[in-house]
Amino acid sequence: MPLDEAVSHRLRDELSSQFEKERSELNAALLKREQQLAAEKAGVDAQAKSIQEELARQVDAEREKLKAGAQREAEERFLTEVRALKEQSESHQTKLREAQQAELDLRRKNRELEEAKAAMDLEISRKLDEERQKISDQARQQGVESERLKTADKDNLIRGLQDQISALQQRAGQGSMQLQGETLELELEKDLRTAFPFDEIIEIKKGQRGADILQRVRTNSGSDCGSILWEAKRAKSWSGDWPEKLKEDQREAKADLAVILTTCPPDGLRGIGLRDGVWVVEHGFGTALAVALRQGIIATAAQRVQQANRADKMSALYDHLCSVEFRQHIEALVESFIGLKQQLDAEKRAFARQWNEREQQIEKAINHIAMVYGGVQGIAGRQAIPEIPSLALPGII
Repeated sequence: MPLDEAVSHRLRDELSSQFEKERSELNAALLKREQQLAAEKAGVDAQAKSIQEELARQVDAEREKLKAGAQREAEERFLTEVRALKEQSESHQTKLREAQQAELDLRRKNRELEEAKAAMDLEISRKLDEERQKISDQARQQGVESERLKTADKDNLIRGLQDQISALQQRAGQGSMQLQGETLELELEKDLRTAFPFDEIIEIKKGQRGADILQRVRTNSGSDCGSILWEAKRAKSWSGDWPEKLKEDQREAKADLAVILTTCPPDGLRGIGLRDGVWVVEHGFGTALAVALRQGIIATAAQRVQQANRADKMSALYDHLCSVEFRQHIEALVESFIGLKQQLDAEKRAFARQWNEREQQIEKAINHIAMVYGGVQGIAGRQAIPEIPSLALPGII
């Protein structure tokens, strides 16, 4: 073999072995680089996934935090207003219950008055029965009273004869009847003063228009309850003009009751009775009738006072309900409720505005996250950074 050819073969072999060696080294370097790139890709994938999960967690946490804070604040405000409205409602209910209780008290007092009136009527009826029994017992003593009256007549007649002997001689018959009537009147006045020391017994002077005695009924405390007008009649027979004349005197004196005490009662009347609108009583039963009539007058006066107080309270309640002050209170309550309603509506609008602002901020944050993730994906590639379903179009992963 020529020398040049041998050198050429040797150089070719050397170059070939060197090329193979360099190619092996290059392949090893390429394999190592591919392994490094694969490892880096895996690290980028893990980091991107961690970033994605962390971003999703932070977004969810921020969203829940914002929602919870807004809901808690709204609930606190709502509970505060509900408590205020409840307190006002309880106050209104309390006033309503007080008004209802006042009405119940008025109705209860009315029933008590009616029951007291019924009990008083029963008591008066019992006392009248007792007085009738006393009258029946006193009837047996009428003869003794008649004798006592005759004795008093004689004493009064003697005194009158001593004072006016000459005048009585000229008017013997007429003077005798007048003195007898005056004696009956004096006896009646004496009995009334003795039986009722708290009453005012007023004698109507002779020559004055009116009856004989005006009895002003008064309680032990001095309260004026009414009056009884008395007329004493001592004659041989009853006159039908007496009741009418006494009623005229009663109207003039403004007395509550009128009584004729007589020794000659009308036909059919025994003891006590009513005749033409006035009471007629036989002599000897005047005090008993006065006791019964006084009790009725006192009871009527007490009932009249109670009714007057009740009417005053009802009138005061009606005046209060119709007053400007009551209307102003109602208007203030209505205005308070209207103000609360307006405040609640304003807060609803404010919360809606805040929620809208926060929703826009959340949307903006999500958009920025998508932009950041898209930038990373654009640098590393879609194969290295996978798609996030919530950030991708529907049906494209």
